[in-house]
Amino acid sequence: MSMFAKILDPIQRIYDWIGRIPYSAVVLPARIATFSVFFRSGLVKIADWNATLQLFRYEYKVPVLPPDFAAHMAAAMELGLSSLILVGLATRLSVLGLLGMVAVIQLFVEPTGWPDHIQWVAFMLFILWRGPGVLSLDFLVGRLIGLPQSKAELPTDRMK
Repeated sequence: MSMFAKILDPIQRIYDWIGRIPYSAVVLPARIATFSVFFRSGLVKIADWNATLQLFRYEYKVPVLPPDFAAHMAAAMELGLSSLILVGLATRLSVLGLLGMVAVIQLFVEPTGWPDHIQWVAFMLFILWRGPGVLSLDFLVGRLIGLPQSKAELPTDRMK
């Protein structure tokens, strides 16, 4: 074995070990992170509803929607959709809803917030790309009603 091979062999073993980590174990932290970011924001909104309404009326410039409706919608989406993502129910639809919300925030509310927003988008795109994994209600419900499971969500799936 050459010296170069002696150096690369342990690195390749580590890569192989990482490649055996199931997708569901990798996507679960992304679901938890999505929940954490948006649920906490929703809790802040409902903790001081008068302040939230004032922000939506005078500071946030959400187009088309009346400010009070936008505030209710934002709180409901943050609390509801993030909870659905955490348990893995209607996961991809919920992610799409929150991605839309992030787009509105980025474009109309906090254009300088892109360093945070791009992180949120990154872990949500990961969930959207391959779904919530086998540790989800989507997977369980799909099995119960006999929907075909995508290869990305089968327990034998491995990251490659």
